[in-house]
Amino acid sequence: MKENDVTVHYWASARAAAGIAEERVPAANLAELLAEISRRHGDRDRFDDVISTCSILVGETPVGARKPADVRLQGGDTVEFLPPFAGG
Repeated sequence: MKENDVTVHYWASARAAAGIAEERVPAANLAELLAEISRRHGDRDRFDDVISTCSILVGETPVGARKPADVRLQGGDTVEFLPPFAGG
């Protein structure tokens, strides 16, 4: 693992769209991470569409409406992509 790598977890339909459950991505902020995962998986059917609907957590903190470039990441962080779930 490199010094600035974060661990990305894909859940449910995000995992299906990415074709993997987890990967390590070098990124200093969420905007860089989103660009890199789109570069890696954007050619897969529906990946970008599914990711755009996900709730994103950095560690246990929801990103919410913050701009991706403003969400700083540290090496060792975990970023979770949680698609909407039926039934609340």
